Amino acid sequence: MVQRTPAPADLEPIERASKDELQALQLQRMKWSLQHAYDNVPHYRAAFDAAGVHPDDLKTLADLAKFPFTGKKELRENYPFGMFAVPRERIARIHASSGTTGKPTVVGYTLKDIDTWANVVARSIRAAGGRAGDMVHIAYGYGLFTGGMGAHYGAERLGCTVVPMSGGQTEKQVQLICDFKPDIIMVTPSYMLNIIEEFQRQGIDPADSSLKVGIFGAEPWTGAMRGEIESRAGIDAVDIYGLSEVMGPGVASECIESKDGPVIWEDHFYPEIIDPETGEVLPDGAEGELVFTSLTKEALPIIRYRTRDLTRLLPPTSRSMRRIDKITGRSDDMLIIRGVNVFPSQIEELILKMPKLAPHYQLVVSREGHLDKLDVIGELRADISGRLTDFETDALARELEHHIKTHVGVTTKVRLLAANSIERTQTGKAKRVVDKRPRTPN
Repeated sequence: MVQRTPAPADLEPIERASKDELQALQLQRMKWSLQHAYDNVPHYRAAFDAAGVHPDDLKTLADLAKFPFTGKKELRENYPFGMFAVPRERIARIHASSGTTGKPTVVGYTLKDIDTWANVVARSIRAAGGRAGDMVHIAYGYGLFTGGMGAHYGAERLGCTVVPMSGGQTEKQVQLICDFKPDIIMVTPSYMLNIIEEFQRQGIDPADSSLKVGIFGAEPWTGAMRGEIESRAGIDAVDIYGLSEVMGPGVASECIESKDGPVIWEDHFYPEIIDPETGEVLPDGAEGELVFTSLTKEALPIIRYRTRDLTRLLPPTSRSMRRIDKITGRSDDMLIIRGVNVFPSQIEELILKMPKLAPHYQLVVSREGHLDKLDVIGELRADISGRLTDFETDALARELEHHIKTHVGVTTKVRLLAANSIERTQTGKAKRVVDKRPRTPN
């Protein structure tokens, strides 16, 4: 595999800055961002006034805790353009997240914002081992979803050759990878597994492809899934993190030399970890909900945005900025089954430890009487599917039930299907949870 660890001279000065230098820049930019939001966004002026705080009250970075949070609720209440801090005519581009309920959250970018976004994604690709002249196959979806265009502009900014494939057409994905011979792929981890399976279906070993690095994001994925992708595709799998409301992909990204959690580009995005119940700011190293404040965004400054992602802040290693640990789940999609907190990532870890099971699954939540019930639907690997007896398949299902009960603490019913039985995602994120419980009236 090609050595892609950067030399120190390849890094921007801020990536090597001291803690004092970084924090001085953050404080300067945070003061600007709070004032910009207060002066130009009616929601923020009203929210700050209601909380009894003013941008002038920010004397230290810790003073940010005095300011109110922002969530999807506030963005939707100000749909479509009420959170913009510049006139609509200065908005160069609009994206939106689809969400699962209600109106989408709309985000806007000035030309300067797009320039900043391209720069942080370029930095992310470089951190993942990308270099000018590399070919980057982008299989994130294009359109209102920020993934495709965010990756695209960043790769071009770095000087890469871009293949804007988008999602879907899995056979064609494999054909173009074989024909064009890209160095890097940017895609969701669940869809990368689809591509790997398509290679194998065509009788091609995915590890023999030209790909050296995969930059995976847009959904939580486990260390076990990283190992699965790396061993089957013969690549380095690197994590990129972002969300539309904060910027898009490129808020944080892993470094290929350490692969120890995405580095937050703290010169543009200030992180906090809070207790999801109380809102109290927690110290670095404690697990809680990730919150971001933008430091340089013009069109849509975002103040203390509650991501709902559960993680912890880790100290710097390969860069001067802090890292986030793997996302363990979300504070708003955590399943509570008969009093037990369950995250899909917990069950994914257990499935991936069983070599006869494929890394595709769904959690089906239903209700029997007054009690919630969790069914786990899994798949056998293609190389053994059809070769096991019903008795052997049932034994595997009971084994997984036992592991879930032991490690997660919830009783489940596991059904194991033949290979390729669970619907595959073509353009977006894997649908891991199917909630069939009756809706409670508001």
